[in-house]
Amino acid sequence: MSARHDAPPGTEQTPTAEVDTLVGHLARAAAVAPDDPAFTFADFTAESAGRRTVLTWSALDHRVRAMAGILTQAGAAGERVAIVAPQGLEYVIGFLGALRAGAIAVPLFPPNLPGHDERLASALDDARPACLLTTNSSRAAIADFCTGRRLPGSPRTIAVDGAELGKAAAGPADDAAPALVRPEDCAYLQYTSGATRTPSGVEVTHANVVANVQQGVAAFDIQRDRNQVVSWLPLFHDMGLVIAVATPVVGRIHSLITDPLAFLQQPVRWLRLLAEHPGAVTAAPNFAYDYCARRVQGEHRDGLALGQVSVMISGSEPIRPDTVSRFQQAFAANGVTPEMIRPSYGLAEATVFVSTSPTGQAPRVTAFDRELLGKGTARPVAGAAPGTFTELVSCGRPVGQEVVVVDAETRRRLPDGEVGEIWVRGPNVARGYWRSPGRSAETFGAVLADDPSDVAGDRHWLRTGDLGVLHDGCLYVTGRIKDLIIIDGTNHYPQDIEATVQEAHALIRYDHVAAFALTVHDEERLVIVAEHSRQISDPGAERDAVARAVRDAVVAGHGAAVHDFVLAPPGTVPRTSSGKVARSACRRRYLAGTWTDRVDLDRAGAGGAE
Repeated sequence: MSARHDAPPGTEQTPTAEVDTLVGHLARAAAVAPDDPAFTFADFTAESAGRRTVLTWSALDHRVRAMAGILTQAGAAGERVAIVAPQGLEYVIGFLGALRAGAIAVPLFPPNLPGHDERLASALDDARPACLLTTNSSRAAIADFCTGRRLPGSPRTIAVDGAELGKAAAGPADDAAPALVRPEDCAYLQYTSGATRTPSGVEVTHANVVANVQQGVAAFDIQRDRNQVVSWLPLFHDMGLVIAVATPVVGRIHSLITDPLAFLQQPVRWLRLLAEHPGAVTAAPNFAYDYCARRVQGEHRDGLALGQVSVMISGSEPIRPDTVSRFQQAFAANGVTPEMIRPSYGLAEATVFVSTSPTGQAPRVTAFDRELLGKGTARPVAGAAPGTFTELVSCGRPVGQEVVVVDAETRRRLPDGEVGEIWVRGPNVARGYWRSPGRSAETFGAVLADDPSDVAGDRHWLRTGDLGVLHDGCLYVTGRIKDLIIIDGTNHYPQDIEATVQEAHALIRYDHVAAFALTVHDEERLVIVAEHSRQISDPGAERDAVARAVRDAVVAGHGAAVHDFVLAPPGTVPRTSSGKVARSACRRRYLAGTWTDRVDLDRAGAGGAE
């Protein structure tokens, strides 16, 4: 079966060619609302309350034109331009400047992001940018990184806050038309977070991003005279870029951004910013809502008036039912209502947004029979005994695009209630992977065997690699195909096991658990790596007790034996840039003996497929 929900009347039309790009929308905003605030950056490194720097639409457009002029003179048109600047207004200027110059922007990050140097090197090696845009404070680090990694080419490094741009911006506005780009041209390469594979550059066209913003604006009922964006999400990440940069430009609404570190250090900062900006639209992964509920306590909740927040998107699977309820209950007295929280599904290959829960409705949580779900059938249950069901949060319906659930082997669509691969089709679906035609055809060129138009090659689908089920017309995401753990013929979703493990013992760090499978003697075996609390002074003395609690909980809750359990030091379970546990990377570290002096290859099953 399929799910489809069209945009409201008037929003589904394709924009005219002159504004079918982000820079076209920026020019229009600067013309019709030049003095309105466009972007504000709250810098918590300078002041405890966050020093605000504001750019109006006209000021932003002026700087973007100047940046484009410098890039044009540098020969960047048609080339890749990597943005490797810290979070801030310079990042926005650099990204939009690259688009106006007719370049392909590559949103990345400076080398100081802990644990992600390999991803940065891989992306730069793959994109081969002609220019690197950064800030004066990061310029030396970028040069040292490129030299140390011996990256190919000799890209020119330009400081967005440097004298060159300052001189250009101080002069009269550049009235030259932006470089001629077509809607179908690639606007930027969105490198995946690397949760399950080496980072790949998704080719997002100008038409893709404008279409996806319009879908999101319709789905979340974002209105120019009522809403503004508040975000700490990294701008190099798909959700951060679209919600905090693309949506404000296309929707002509104010965007306040801050650094992710400001949130991680004091999550109450995010909530205070939301309270200060009526009609706030924000987005965050599941862990961020749980982090706030656990860390923002007592007096820090006093005075938080969150009743005027419009939308709080939870957009990183798995979205846990207990997190949704915990956050809402924790801040109910501050005005948070269930209807504000909008569980959503998306991925970089679809620009970002695919589906969300309906406006004005509380998140829908459904309990499914756990044993049947492991066999591929989602049957709702009520009043079942603990441990016999799995609760899933609905990600609602798509807007302006189609979603089907498919048997990946037969490529036939499945009826409601059957688990399969999620396929997506719509104007927001990217055109492929950078320099990877074979993999692009496999992922973006899927056809349904039971659809005549698909078989004829007239229409194609995006294979997401995610498993899900349609129930009562709503999409429920159950997990990643590559992460699925199959033991004795039963499917186990790692996020379910991880949730059980982190509740098994008080010394296990919440959201720092990885469950994955290894092949040992031709059989799938379960391995769990869990970080211990920072409060443990002697982990060795606690290891056996924690391991016993984990093994007992997993057997009781999932009927699966734990082949090996690792109690790991804090900070050693790898995560993606969006905060998800990187299970494949964790598996590689386990096999490499990261947490032991030597891995018993027979015990670990080193020959298992990746």
